[in-house]
Amino acid sequence: MKFSNGARGGTHAYPVEDDMIDITTASGQTDRNVKNHHHEEDDNSTHYSSTFGGIHETADIPGIGQYEDFHTIDWQRDIARDRMRHRYIIKKKQDSVWSLIQGAHDAWSGWLCVLLVGLCTGVVAGVIDIGASWMTDLKFGICPQAFWLNKEQCCWSSEETTFDTGKQAFWLNKEQCCWSSEETTFDTGNCSQWRTWSEVLGQSRTGAGAYVISYLFYIMCALLFAALSASLVRMFAPYACGSGIPEIKTILSGFIIRGYLGKWTLIIKSVGLILSVSAGLSLGKEGPMVHIACCIGNISYLFPKYGRNEAKKREILSAAAAAGVSVAFGAPIGGVLFSLEEVSYYFPLKTLWRSFFCALIAAFILRYINPFGNEHSVLFYVEYNKPWIFFELIPFIGLGIIGGVIATIFIKANLKWCRYRKYSKLGQYPVTEVLLVTVITALIAYPNPYTRMNTSELIYLLFSQCGISNADDLCQCGISNADDLCDYNRNFTDANSAIEWAPAGPGVYRAIWLLILALILKLIMTIFTFGMKVPCGLFIPSLCLGAIAGRIVGIAMEQLAYNYPKNWLFSGECSTGYDCITPGLYAMVGAAAVLGGVTRMTVSLVVIMFELTGGVRYIVPLMAAAMASKWVGDALGRQGIYDAHIALNGYPFLDSKDEFAHTSLAADVMQPKRNESLAVITQDSMTVDDIEALLKETEHKGYPVVVSHESQYLVGFVLRREINLAIANARRTVDGICGQSLVIFTNSNPPQTLGPPHLKLKKILDMAPITITDQTPMETVVDMFRKLGLRQTLVTHNGRLLGVITKKDVLRHVKQLDNEDPNSVLFN
Repeated sequence: MKFSNGARGGTHAYPVEDDMIDITTASGQTDRNVKNHHHEEDDNSTHYSSTFGGIHETADIPGIGQYEDFHTIDWQRDIARDRMRHRYIIKKKQDSVWSLIQGAHDAWSGWLCVLLVGLCTGVVAGVIDIGASWMTDLKFGICPQAFWLNKEQCCWSSEETTFDTGKQAFWLNKEQCCWSSEETTFDTGNCSQWRTWSEVLGQSRTGAGAYVISYLFYIMCALLFAALSASLVRMFAPYACGSGIPEIKTILSGFIIRGYLGKWTLIIKSVGLILSVSAGLSLGKEGPMVHIACCIGNISYLFPKYGRNEAKKREILSAAAAAGVSVAFGAPIGGVLFSLEEVSYYFPLKTLWRSFFCALIAAFILRYINPFGNEHSVLFYVEYNKPWIFFELIPFIGLGIIGGVIATIFIKANLKWCRYRKYSKLGQYPVTEVLLVTVITALIAYPNPYTRMNTSELIYLLFSQCGISNADDLCQCGISNADDLCDYNRNFTDANSAIEWAPAGPGVYRAIWLLILALILKLIMTIFTFGMKVPCGLFIPSLCLGAIAGRIVGIAMEQLAYNYPKNWLFSGECSTGYDCITPGLYAMVGAAAVLGGVTRMTVSLVVIMFELTGGVRYIVPLMAAAMASKWVGDALGRQGIYDAHIALNGYPFLDSKDEFAHTSLAADVMQPKRNESLAVITQDSMTVDDIEALLKETEHKGYPVVVSHESQYLVGFVLRREINLAIANARRTVDGICGQSLVIFTNSNPPQTLGPPHLKLKKILDMAPITITDQTPMETVVDMFRKLGLRQTLVTHNGRLLGVITKKDVLRHVKQLDNEDPNSVLFN
């Protein structure tokens, strides 16, 4: 086996630093102006030349070094160009004070960029959280005195001692909140400032008529919000639909999707996300926040260091992805780990620091805005008054298994539905599909109080515990189902007796049946919702499914411990008369299990969960459930939801976590096969017409350059796009260039004839392409594509060119060996 970074044995003389030219570039230079720039340095030149293994890229050809839409970048060339640029700046810093200032600007421009990304991400996230909260409450009523206030703020502005769902009157302490005078009722219905739609129409707040009116307004508002969201996406920014994380993973792996991070996508995704969440659909806003943050991160184009280099730009996008998770959950460290583990392809140490800084700034700004309306900067803050017990690892692992099964059911069913949508007529009517799913969701959600309420509030409710020491969680302010969850046969004669250590009342069993129904309905509706043409995330629905399952298991364990206190499992740990089981903790563990099974996250998931809840002492249960969920998920289905959607869309993504265990050689995959002709360009014997004819006859994205058709000895590799740009530029700027002009890819000048002048294109030639032999194992080839970020590699035998292997060839080969459709890979 042999592979090299160069032609003819892999050796190549790199130009010395003295041959570099000024990086400040003007696009109007021509070949005649700069033909001697490789031999002398002009400090006042406005021409920039960067060399990578013999590639001389000059700014006199507009577009050279850029990439076409739906193509993969050349990581190696972009990284090498940045190193050359950096060395040149360091050298020039000694020349003048201005050069020193420019060098300093280049050094801190990355930190300035991530600072701006963090600031903007925090502000946008705060606006989205506040807007979604207001519009969600708008389905139930309005605050006539100040219509811009949501239900919570409206009731807080009242002088009455009433407050909103799951929130407390801040002027009361915990004891006063739940055990004050009999005249005090903690029901949002008593808040006269907030008017339900039945009251606005002159009806009473309760009764059959009020229920029907509220039901109809709930459905109409949901339809209105969903229709607006789908219409905005369809008309102005089709890329704003979905979660965005599969595409972000693909972009960070080096794929180009023009417009996916554009201004219109940012605006429509933000507005549409508020609308779709407010519509009550089974989706979340946390996943799309990663897409929104990366759209903000696209401001890196304002900095030449990043705007002109796609590989460097992805360092800023990795930091932006971390900021997106940071503001979604108030979890900056989890955001950094999420970017590292789940979405980033290239993550050097400096990107880790900048991601940390970006996530910190975003979290700080969000905390300052305080959209969660409490003293904590996390979404589901919990504070349990007892630790977990060792024997509980058994049900925690069981929850991990349940989470893996639920996740697998969701992934397989969602993929089948998305595949049907993609290849059926349903895909031609995205707005109709959104409206249909919305009306069904609203119809079945409203009768069940657990599906009617906001999903985040439901998760908070399921995470909370019932206990005198946590009376604020017991007193759920007018939500009857909260009283059901805490409906135990209580004994208040002992102030220290805990509510959990009591037999469950009829309300608890009624709540369990409602939760089982909510679990089934939410699972079904999430299957049909994820992938629709509206902004929709998956984190919150997954957490909700797991929290419901976990709360049910937690109540079951609690009652087992109460009814069988002398059982060997409980007798050693649970003292008689004292509580030892916290159902809310089981809800938290179940939420982590389902989310881990759906996304296949592990380390970042655990960190996000304890940052999300503040439950640092419960890391071990979270770890156990996350590992069990991942093992079960991997056993039942190889891919997580994001990787599955990447494959469904045909994106060229090589997952570094997958292993290639097949026995095949490069000769089995290369194109063309042995004894078939290979489209090549000779170094000095083809005319402009010959090359243009070759470009018309073939559709390859690049061509090997050889000494001659007979020898097939490799000289280098040239991209199709750069040949077209170079020829078109030469026709415009160089006199005499025509179809009969000889195209030269060498430094030597052949004897000039009476014909048209020669066209020298050595500056666009990659003289150091990655090459392998035909006997190289494909396991090695796949690793090279993953770790070096290659677009193609050339296959040789005894120095003679045999064929080319592109990233698309590798992906199709892997799918074919895995008994999947190789034609599902659509892009290179």
